[in-house]
Amino acid sequence: MPGPLLHLGATVLCAHGGSATPTAPNPRVLVSGQPSVVMSPPYVVAGCPFNVSGSPVPCVTAQWVVAATRVFSSGQPLVLMDSQAICAPNGTPLLAVAAQTRVIGS
Repeated sequence: MPGPLLHLGATVLCAHGGSATPTAPNPRVLVSGQPSVVMSPPYVVAGCPFNVSGSPVPCVTAQWVVAATRVFSSGQPLVLMDSQAICAPNGTPLLAVAAQTRVIGS
């Protein structure tokens, strides 16, 4: 499904509200003047408050599992706002909350 491309300045959160940022932005494709994001490098999650029965199990990293099917950079699919990622160690999703809306990919 088509959607806006994610970039370094996009707001991405884990399902519990922790802030997620890409470990290796893609400098070859700029969107709104900022590097885009490809599927392969993980995101790091900071500030996740997830707690199960008194034992903290916060999101630490996340990996994209679904990304663009037609838009690539350096042989890697670019990440779209509706792409899907899974957080480790608890398996919850990442949520792209805000991104640029000028460049759409599919």
